[in-house]
Amino acid sequence: MAIRIVPHGEEHRTAVEAFNQRLFQGGQARGFYVEPRPDWIPPAPGAPAWREYHLAVDQDNVVRAAYALKPQAWVIKGQPQVVADGQGPVSEGPVNPRYASLALRMLRDMVKKRPLLYSFGHGGSDEPVMNLVREAGWVLHPVPFCFRVLRPRAFLRKNALLRDDPRKRLLLDALAVSGLGSLGLRALHLVLRARSYQRLDSTFIVEPAFDAWADDIWARNRDRYAALAVRDAAMMNTLVPQGDWPPGVRLRVVKDRRTIGWAVVLHRVMKADPRFGTMHVGNITDCFAAPEHAAEIISAAVDYLRDQSVEFVYANLSHPTWVRGCHVNGFVVLPAKRFFVMAPPMAVALAPLAETTAGLHLTNIDGHGPQDYR
Repeated sequence: MAIRIVPHGEEHRTAVEAFNQRLFQGGQARGFYVEPRPDWIPPAPGAPAWREYHLAVDQDNVVRAAYALKPQAWVIKGQPQVVADGQGPVSEGPVNPRYASLALRMLRDMVKKRPLLYSFGHGGSDEPVMNLVREAGWVLHPVPFCFRVLRPRAFLRKNALLRDDPRKRLLLDALAVSGLGSLGLRALHLVLRARSYQRLDSTFIVEPAFDAWADDIWARNRDRYAALAVRDAAMMNTLVPQGDWPPGVRLRVVKDRRTIGWAVVLHRVMKADPRFGTMHVGNITDCFAAPEHAAEIISAAVDYLRDQSVEFVYANLSHPTWVRGCHVNGFVVLPAKRFFVMAPPMAVALAPLAETTAGLHLTNIDGHGPQDYR
């Protein structure tokens, strides 16, 4: 089986469409990006982060597998490194046994191109890609899923995950109409919030871009973390560019008339989403500050999203102090619902893992980013 791994290009567009069609016809839910130029952080001269797509093609230039990489500047234990987030691989193996081993070959090629490779996200340890990375000797580090219901009645009536059979729908509708569900959810968040006894009085300013204030926050606090992606103004303006895509809102967070950090938030109106149904969903996509200011940053992000009629807000954060910041703000924190998975060379760079992961700062922006590859 003569397979070559090549960069995605205009000449492969039709072949990727055919690849996706074969996957969908075989019952797979996802394909790969037809457009060769990424919508989010496309390659550009001198860019501090970018995305690139690679394809596995046979002797007839038929696409059989694909993956994406996002190289980016990091700081690990005070030293600059180039680290990459990997997405995929997506392979024809699940629908054609002839290509069953191709995903593992693609994974090895990803590590060959970018040894300091990781992937962040994943909805469970039993996903096919998780079995693949285990087979390849990758290391898994669990990350919690943090959420807060801002409008309980809407959450009970709209969310899809809890309304997956008629009996559940009937019960949730009854809780919503009676008001008991709203009372229960509000009480839950109030109890979680009251446990901290911490006063939160930060405010926010919506900014059109990151500027010198972000460079100052980055310079003062980057060494407070054991490992993290660079978050100076240049990097953040690359990851959250001005324009419609992605629709990130930059919040400069102020306390006692002093800038203490920032949050980037997204507000999306979901439509027939398998988890959220038709809810207004808010996501704390990124956040950065001194660890002791984490709760204030989360508080400002929630205040903004509440003002935008968001019904449900969530965040995926790895650093224990930032997770505690969610606790302080009344979030429900579900452990081990997401995973930071490391290729062996990445795990070596982060060793000793127990110490480094305790100071690892990850947010949603460290993952694959906005995506729509169906």
